[in-house]
Amino acid sequence: MLVVSVDVSDAGVAIHARTRSGVPAGCTGCGRLSEWCHSRYIRRLADVTLAGRPVRIDLSVRRLYCENATCPKVTFAEQTAGLTVRYQRRTPQLQRLVEDVGVVLAGRGGARMLRILNIRLSRCTVLSQLMRVPLPPPETPRVLGVDDFALYGDTYGTLLVDATTRLPLTLWEGRDAEQLSRWLREHPGVEIACRDGSLTYRQGITRGAPGAVQVSDRFHLWQGLSRRVQDITSAHRGCLPAALPPAGEDDPAPAKESAMNTAADTRAGRHARRLFEAVQALTCTGRSHSSVARELGLDRRTVGKYARANTWQEVMRRPSRKPSTLAPYLDYLQQRWDEGQHSAKILHEELQAKGYLGHYQRVKMAVAPLRRGLPLDEPRERPPSPREAARWITTHPHRRNLHINDRLPRLLDHCPELRQTHDLVRQFAFMIDNRDATPLPGWLNDLTDSGLAPLVGLAGALHEDRHAVAQGITTPYNSGVNEGRITDIKLQKRLMAGRAGVPLLRHRVVLIAHLRRRYANRLTVSPR
Repeated sequence: MLVVSVDVSDAGVAIHARTRSGVPAGCTGCGRLSEWCHSRYIRRLADVTLAGRPVRIDLSVRRLYCENATCPKVTFAEQTAGLTVRYQRRTPQLQRLVEDVGVVLAGRGGARMLRILNIRLSRCTVLSQLMRVPLPPPETPRVLGVDDFALYGDTYGTLLVDATTRLPLTLWEGRDAEQLSRWLREHPGVEIACRDGSLTYRQGITRGAPGAVQVSDRFHLWQGLSRRVQDITSAHRGCLPAALPPAGEDDPAPAKESAMNTAADTRAGRHARRLFEAVQALTCTGRSHSSVARELGLDRRTVGKYARANTWQEVMRRPSRKPSTLAPYLDYLQQRWDEGQHSAKILHEELQAKGYLGHYQRVKMAVAPLRRGLPLDEPRERPPSPREAARWITTHPHRRNLHINDRLPRLLDHCPELRQTHDLVRQFAFMIDNRDATPLPGWLNDLTDSGLAPLVGLAGALHEDRHAVAQGITTPYNSGVNEGRITDIKLQKRLMAGRAGVPLLRHRVVLIAHLRRRYANRLTVSPR
């Protein structure tokens, strides 16, 4: 029971309260009730704002003697339920607000938000209150999701997620098999573990939970296959112009030879060929990449790229594929030129009136062929890049547009290696779509016999992990929930400008997921 009086002013709201005498209070040491008053003192508590005004509670409480002779406390201060907490100068309601704001916005952002609410706290105080919030007690999940994420630079971390409740469990720095196996031994009971194709996570799960069924995630399987397909299209870059429609039916130019000759005549092509020949000549003698890099004055990674390439076309930089901003106005330029307007300056002004934002020099260069009696340089369709060609191959046939359906068959008919790659990709897609891993052993043998180095290497990696790959194809379990949580981790890192350590990042990632779940449950509860 409290005796309360309220003073309201422009500076805020001051509430004066006093606990009643003669009411027994429980000892904070042993819990025994006592009415033996020692003295009184004033506790000043901060509360949530009222109509935008700060609220201060001046609470007069008693200090009582503990009547239990065996209790280590001689005196204790009485506590008011729902209003005071030991050693706390904020009410529980304000404390929960500070903690929730700290979880959502961290230190600096949380302090700014609280300042808008007329609650003055520093960013360090918000962070300290956040770190004092205990993490939810860990529960051993039945289905565990394991995945890595980029922490900073070349340093990665490991994230564990309960795939059933979709809540993060913990995260730590590094991708260490021993640390994962230790966590699994401390939390026995995991039945299914979803992961990527990492050997580190495979070994950690095998040591820590040998009875768990390991599932290789379908997304990572498809991603790994797509990367190998792009490596193959890069190695067969010279075949890509075959995807374009032929210039004439009577005299179709050999696309592969013409593309190679055109690239070889350019400055970039000659430079790439010289570097390729120099690097290959030195590395074939058994010298290390670092030694070759020092001799040629190149970066070691550049030497490695040229050493791994089979042809110089694989490492040649391609020109920009961005269309010219003048392309939509070429017909108008031709029309005005035929009408007798030959001033590039006036033509540029007319194009600006039509919305053209480019420079005058581009218009001047565009009409230069017309002054020599030649036609305008019409925008020519470029051959697909290796990435585009790989995307054509990996896209489901029903999702390909007319442009791809027109050009992909030409490309596959021209290049047997890409045709073989396309057939193998479609076989794997059929297994995933039908959740049938029966053809997997034969498919792996086909990869090995394909003679394509990227697919042969992939076959070796998948063969060692074939049981988890089969589970990933046939079971509904995957690491999709991990990918969503990793996106959340990236968001929290950006909010903290990358300055957060692993303990703070772990606190925020785990607590913010539970906070969202808590408020979502409140919103879904219908009022009575």
